[in-house]
Amino acid sequence: MLKKWINKKITNYLSKKITPTREHLCNFDTLSYEIRPADVLLVEGTSRISAVINSITKSAWSHSALYIGRIHDIEDPTLRELIHQKYQGSPHEQLVVESWINKGTIITPLKAYKHDHLRICRPTGITQQDTQEVIRYAVTHIGKQYDVRQFLDLGRFLLRSKLIPYRMGSILFEQKTQSTAHEICSEMIANAFTQISFPILPIIVIDEKTQSKKLIKRNTRLTTPSDFDYSPYFKIIKYPLFPTNSITQYRNLPWTDEYFSPDGKEIIKKDINEPENTDN
Repeated sequence: MLKKWINKKITNYLSKKITPTREHLCNFDTLSYEIRPADVLLVEGTSRISAVINSITKSAWSHSALYIGRIHDIEDPTLRELIHQKYQGSPHEQLVVESWINKGTIITPLKAYKHDHLRICRPTGITQQDTQEVIRYAVTHIGKQYDVRQFLDLGRFLLRSKLIPYRMGSILFEQKTQSTAHEICSEMIANAFTQISFPILPIIVIDEKTQSKKLIKRNTRLTTPSDFDYSPYFKIIKYPLFPTNSITQYRNLPWTDEYFSPDGKEIIKKDINEPENTDN
């Protein structure tokens, strides 16, 4: 009972929303049109847990979700029926599978992130068959609880505190049964790709005799959302609100003479007669 009470208190605290630090960096309409099944959606979250993850990982990306498409995009009729059971919304809705600290692994409409700062990480060269296998893993793990203990231990591991050795009492390096284990958001997605042997950030070992290179799969419990951004095996795709796809198109962006005050709280109109500061 005490453990459940503590977990609930931690979960409620970390789930509280905070003021977002950025706005209008992503053209959601274009992103929702271009996104493909098995794409990883990175999110700059707006909760306390997001701020913690940002600080620990030194990255803007605090959450990751797996895009599975619309229900009719799923080839396997058994999976389609499973999604129908788990999701009661429109069958034409674009969907992601994600894990949240206060909800576990769930299905969410893509439009829930319409006002967030987003980025797509696309697995390079993935086959259609493996795309469906990645989606199958995510869908069949809907309902799993979020592993709060793992999240806390991962924070200890990344911080490498000298006060508490990161292996002391940690579950990160213990063997666990996949059928009963809890997962955090990035681990769930990492497991989905690992089971088809698709690399994220594998460990590369060089044989001293033959100089041949071998890949070793990483412990997926150590995966963070930013790992998909750093991975050379995922293509990073951005859809800015004002694209500059053609040569000199950036010259036609709708700039104004306004700018933000140094504290970022006020919009100031620039005085055209004000001399430019030429101090170095």
